[in-house]
Amino acid sequence: MLGFILSLTAISYLDRVCIAMTAPAMKLDLGLSDAQMGYVFSAFTVAYALFEIPSGWLADRFGPRLMLARVVVWWSVMTVATGFTRGFASLFTVRLLFGLGEAGTFPGTARAFSHWLPARTRARAFGLAVMAATLCGAFTYKLVAVLLQHVSWRQTFCVFGLVGLVWVIAWTWWFRDDPRKHPGVNQAELDLIGMDPPPSHEPVPWSILYNRNMIALSVMYLSTVYGWYIYLTWFPTYMLRARGVDLQAAGNFSQWPLYGLALGVVSGGWLSDRIRSVGSLSKARRIPGLVGLPLAALTLLGAIFTPQTSLSVLLFSTSAGLSALAVAPAWAVCLDIGRRRAGVVSGTMNMFGNLGGALSPVVVGLCLDRFGSWNAPLLSVGAFYLLGAVCWMVIDPSRQLEREGSLG
Repeated sequence: MLGFILSLTAISYLDRVCIAMTAPAMKLDLGLSDAQMGYVFSAFTVAYALFEIPSGWLADRFGPRLMLARVVVWWSVMTVATGFTRGFASLFTVRLLFGLGEAGTFPGTARAFSHWLPARTRARAFGLAVMAATLCGAFTYKLVAVLLQHVSWRQTFCVFGLVGLVWVIAWTWWFRDDPRKHPGVNQAELDLIGMDPPPSHEPVPWSILYNRNMIALSVMYLSTVYGWYIYLTWFPTYMLRARGVDLQAAGNFSQWPLYGLALGVVSGGWLSDRIRSVGSLSKARRIPGLVGLPLAALTLLGAIFTPQTSLSVLLFSTSAGLSALAVAPAWAVCLDIGRRRAGVVSGTMNMFGNLGGALSPVVVGLCLDRFGSWNAPLLSVGAFYLLGAVCWMVIDPSRQLEREGSLG
């Protein structure tokens, strides 16, 4: 099961990161400004964010087998469609539809984990899932740089769009929402899993989301992912224009922050589960973010103002990794406090995270068009990291939402 999820998240970033590396060629071919390119980057993320809660509810209601298959078919079609766009309007529309379809990837993953994994292993599993995504994203930068020497950016999207369809066929054949219905799962494994309560088909008590715990979790994730999306969208362009490297070097340098993210998410998940084995749940989930986010802000300052390119990239990568320590524990908190509503809760958190991810590319594009500044949007990333650390002081993973009710 975990192998399928790792390949799922990897393919999701293969398609998602491709546009960051093709952006300079797309801008030239389609006649786009920096601000328009920022809106294109954010179109995917806004739609992705807004459909996270509905997609999370669907995962709770219908299970991850059907919903993850739906997600991958949709995004594969939209990846191919990106290669057929002819201007800003069509590209913007396709990216909106792309984000709408890909929404639900991680809420569906959360439901699969809650069905198939013991609670004590889930933070590590989320760390591995996001690590697979970022490693594939890093590989994609290099791969696209090579492909663009031989094919157009349009053909690159068409090739990448076919990969997900193979995954869907294998997933629907093998996976079952309930491991008790899988012929390869024995009773000893079922005893080890200790399944969560089954998903509820009753109406969701939406007031549980208007809760101090949930608000803090959502703002924290927004603050963390705001910085994440700089590396998924504008970073290759930053290397080309601000650091003055060529396309091949930009592809190579742009991989490293994603390697940092990969190391950070898997380390954060491991650290959280390790602390949980010897200490309280609250410490296990909070410590990675409370330590990592302030250090990420400090390291980011060095990356921005260091004139030497390779050292700057190393510091950017370190900052990315430190910020990512908070990611896997955050997803584990969704299962801790959401239980049978894990899909909706994780969808809510990821919605706000991706709203932060949608904001950062627009901020970069506007700052470039109006002020010609890279420093201002990069410094804003550090400010958001500090806000995220403050939120971790409020988050309490031991308080289940349906027991707490609304904020009042």
